[in-house]
Amino acid sequence: MRAPTYPIHRTGFSMRGLFSVVLLVFLLWQTGCVALEQNPVSGTTRAFAFTWEQEIQIGREADQDIVAEFGIYENEELEAYIVELSELILAESHLRRPEASAQFRNTEFTFRLLDSDVVNAFALPGGFVYFTRGLLSHMNNEAQLSVVIGHEIGHVAARHASQRMLQQQIGQLVLVGGAFAGQEIFGVDAESIMNLGGTAAQLLFLSHSRDHERESDRLGVEYAARAGFDASEGAAFFRSLQRLSAQHGGGIPNFMSSHPDPGQREQSMHTLSQQWRDQGFEQTRRNERRFMEMIDGMTIGENPRNGFVRDAMYFHPELAFQYPVPSGWSVQNMPTQVVMFDNDQQAISIFTIEQDASNARAAVDRFTNQEGITVESSGTQNVGNIRGYRAIATATTQDGTALRLMVQGLEHNGQVYRFLNYAPAERYEGFQSAFSQIVSGFQTLTDESILNIQPARLQVVSADRVGPFSSFLPDQLPPGFTAESFAIMNQVELDETITRGQRLKLPRP
Repeated sequence: MRAPTYPIHRTGFSMRGLFSVVLLVFLLWQTGCVALEQNPVSGTTRAFAFTWEQEIQIGREADQDIVAEFGIYENEELEAYIVELSELILAESHLRRPEASAQFRNTEFTFRLLDSDVVNAFALPGGFVYFTRGLLSHMNNEAQLSVVIGHEIGHVAARHASQRMLQQQIGQLVLVGGAFAGQEIFGVDAESIMNLGGTAAQLLFLSHSRDHERESDRLGVEYAARAGFDASEGAAFFRSLQRLSAQHGGGIPNFMSSHPDPGQREQSMHTLSQQWRDQGFEQTRRNERRFMEMIDGMTIGENPRNGFVRDAMYFHPELAFQYPVPSGWSVQNMPTQVVMFDNDQQAISIFTIEQDASNARAAVDRFTNQEGITVESSGTQNVGNIRGYRAIATATTQDGTALRLMVQGLEHNGQVYRFLNYAPAERYEGFQSAFSQIVSGFQTLTDESILNIQPARLQVVSADRVGPFSSFLPDQLPPGFTAESFAIMNQVELDETITRGQRLKLPRP
């Protein structure tokens, strides 16, 4: 999605308009929806949607949703490295300067590395910052990562989320409408957060304005430069983002995106970095070798150990089960659940692990005992030799849509699982066979080749000769990757000459 555009009064900002805005802010403040507090970056007092304490609490609560949604990349050494580097950049931010108030200086930040192959970084209010392994795989040194770290800290320091939420609240009062949009590049797309809790989803859908993105770019360069890193290296990463955009269907039109165009941001990195050099910050640190050593062996692409689809079948090697995917249905695989839906998104199947249920019936009852759900029938319903329990129920959504549900609990290999299948009541019969196909096809995974499947991983090597980059790639690439994918990952062109000793990121054999 894209952020909707709003009409601008071409006659300028009138006194009447000023009075209206002041009145709106006053009303929001009187109703507890506005906090007049300091902006750590500018040092001025202005209106925010939340107090700093509220921002911290919001971030803390939403952090649980983010971790459940994406999962943490399990590599303690790499995680510690990210935290160490992030704390170094944070120390140069406005939140840690002597003139900053104690509430800012004492705020503890949380930096997490998410188990996602999407090239992404984002921040929540109150000091919660996230990077994906996909992001790291597309960087070549610490200087590039430092700029991105600084960019995300900049969003937190400038309190952009609270500013945008206030604008959203004012917009709702004057019936302008929402400002929600999935973020591309330093954000989260809509599909990735369909299951987040209300606050987390709202804050992530609420895209930053171009002005906020430009300010965070400026702050990212400032913080990295003050820490001694070559902030101009950020330009190479933005060039990679531009190539990634083109690879996925064309570049992002500047006038349509909530973020400045990657090409424009690439140029601004050089300009901003030079401004800090002119002020005496030498920016000599790149630390390519250390960075490459840290990401050597890192997972790239989707991790099949966490579940994957092949030949209309969903396989989970780690938990040793499989079940069919109806023809034409889409699958979204997440750490805490698997969601499948038809082309019209009328029929939904959600598969979860029920850790708090002792058996299949308990898993079903925990769901159907909720207020607003009426059970029509229930009873033991085994699937082959797998013990199960099923209920057919009805429910009504908040907008009045009547739903019909098939809730199936299963006990398999010491785990309890639950399928929640549902569709609008008037269309349920048309999807009943698909729901039955999914549930009845659940079985133990026995194929050794799938049980033992492993993810693709990076191998950092030093070129042993001179030659075009393409000549260093193996004949067979991991599924889902092309030669261009690895060229972008290395920030080179396929026909670019590689020198002897140059470090390359290649797929591990």
